Amino acid sequence: MTQFIASIIGPYLLVTGLGMVLSRRFYLRMMSGNDSADPILLNLSGAVHFVLGMIVLRNHFLWNNLEAALVSLFGVLLVLKGVVLIAVPERAVQTTEKIGNTLSVSTAGFLIVGLYFCYIGYR
Repeated sequence: MTQFIASIIGPYLLVTGLGMVLSRRFYLRMMSGNDSADPILLNLSGAVHFVLGMIVLRNHFLWNNLEAALVSLFGVLLVLKGVVLIAVPERAVQTTEKIGNTLSVSTAGFLIVGLYFCYIGYR
């Protein structure tokens, strides 16, 4: 199950990281416009994060090796993001003054973790 979930998560993270590289201005606008985000879209985003995270955890709550733990941790992070977006949306939309730095770190993280999950899922 670890390989199966990693084979889904990896390409998603890679495509998102690639989008952050190719469409940086769009992602900067998206991140800086959080304060004016539509409340319904925030709630729906929270629901999607929560449900996907619970699907991962319901099928994969394994911590017996690094790869399994990382997949389970990804599920935990999805659930936590969903909880924040649903329960305290005002907190979730606060933007940092260093959006460019945040986007650069996020981009690198998405690409590195995406590559690693692809390695796990497709080796």
